[in-house]
Amino acid sequence: MAEMTGGCQCGRVRFRAEIESPEAYLCHCRMCQRAVGNVSIAFVNLPQADVTWELEPDWYESSPIAKRPFCSKCGTPLGFRYNDSDKCDLHVGAFDDAGYFAPKFHFGVETMHEAWLDTKDLPRYRIEDNPATVERWMKAIGKLPD
Repeated sequence: MAEMTGGCQCGRVRFRAEIESPEAYLCHCRMCQRAVGNVSIAFVNLPQADVTWELEPDWYESSPIAKRPFCSKCGTPLGFRYNDSDKCDLHVGAFDDAGYFAPKFHFGVETMHEAWLDTKDLPRYRIEDNPATVERWMKAIGKLPD
């Protein structure tokens, strides 16, 4: 078991989680797509008892059966929880070490966008390859983001 940390973009909402395995999954259901404005969400499923919030997140009742934690200051969505479950899902991207996790299955495949699954052959660009973006960061904070 590994103890991992994570939180929102601005750092206001932070959590610690006991993680049994690096197993994660991708949810493609329309509710999740709309909740994050994207084609899918990478989730880690774990017992709610294994998550400790340093500052309790805000909660949005996204449906009659579930709610989603988020930071009301920066807007970062952080996860998902059924109202009648002792488990919860946290967004892989909210973890400080998101690279620890690997997807093991897809969920909500009835609304999956197949074109977004295999992107390994698309061209790849680094932030420093875009002069306009580099200039914006240098003006703002004097360096590229971590």
